[in-house]
Amino acid sequence: MAVKIKDMSLLDRPRERLIKYGSKSLSDSEILAILIGSGNNKNSAKDLASIILNKCDGVNNLDKIDYNFLTKIDGIKETKACNILAAIELSRRINNKVRDLNGIKLTNVELVFNYYKDMLKDETQECFYCVYLDVTKKVIKDKLLFKGTLNYSLVHPREVFKEAFLLNATAIICVHNHPSGNIEPSRQDIEITNNLVELGLIHGIKVLDHVIISDNSYYSFLENNKISL
Repeated sequence: MAVKIKDMSLLDRPRERLIKYGSKSLSDSEILAILIGSGNNKNSAKDLASIILNKCDGVNNLDKIDYNFLTKIDGIKETKACNILAAIELSRRINNKVRDLNGIKLTNVELVFNYYKDMLKDETQECFYCVYLDVTKKVIKDKLLFKGTLNYSLVHPREVFKEAFLLNATAIICVHNHPSGNIEPSRQDIEITNNLVELGLIHGIKVLDHVIISDNSYYSFLENNKISL
């Protein structure tokens, strides 16, 4: 039979340790145990926390688990699973430096990177977004236009500019991810960018940048002098 948290010494109880010494004094399993709350006849909350961390290979992979993963563990039912997933999502939102692009004035590529790196980090396919801007470079809307395979995304310029006309946008920033982690533009990336820039000049809608995103870095066509404003 598992040792219940209430039967542990005060110094071994996660909640009491948090209150007395602060949350930074807790181990990963102790923090997770607080979210779990209670165990069952087989495992204490701390034991269940350790089982979860072992199954997902450490705390750094907690953001990849889902409801089905958790509820397959004996002792984790609906309420506990929801508590854990809600805490994970809250942490994700806290760490997301840019939560919403709409209405933001895009003055540098870092804002674009900080927004999309969290959105795209778990994608295994390339996703091509367009950020539509008004005359002051404030974001009107961003839209996912195309989603391709790991190495290929078919981009139709008419769809890019059709949306721009509908929104009365005066400028566009293109964004897509490289799931491989290599941010260097492919030949196709360069061809697509050049094509969009040329069409933008014809239509009076500037393509300000094309940003390639990976988990930890980005490539900006503008910063690398591949686009002239």
